[in-house]
Amino acid sequence: QVQLVESGGGLVQAGGSLRLSCAASGRPFSVYTMGWFRQAPGKEREFVAAINWSGDSTYYADSVKGRFTISRDNAKSTVYLQMNSLKPEDTAVYYCAESAAGFRVRTVVAGDGYEYWGQGTQVTVSS
Repeated sequence: QVQLVESGGGLVQAGGSLRLSCAASGRPFSVYTMGWFRQAPGKEREFVAAINWSGDSTYYADSVKGRFTISRDNAKSTVYLQMNSLKPEDTAVYYCAESAAGFRVRTVVAGDGYEYWGQGTQVTVSS
């Protein structure tokens, strides 16, 4: 049984930083692509960032490029999302997801390319 558990969300002022973590269990972590998505109230889920199995390839949504950094520690079966210069429009529930598909842009940005999802962690950025 694969489990993904996010943590690190919270309330922060605009311009602040947060680091989200997603701990995986249930199958070998180091072979899978990992992604972060978010969903704001009344909006569709959107892609945020993805990282390949080794950590040497990453891809970001334009809206977070230069502010967010995705990374992973395969020894700890954990993927991270460092979020800097946060804006009120970053407010959302953030989800991590795991994919067995190869690291291709079209695959990693599409939510249906991921087999497993976490329960989400709330990030609220006040103005």
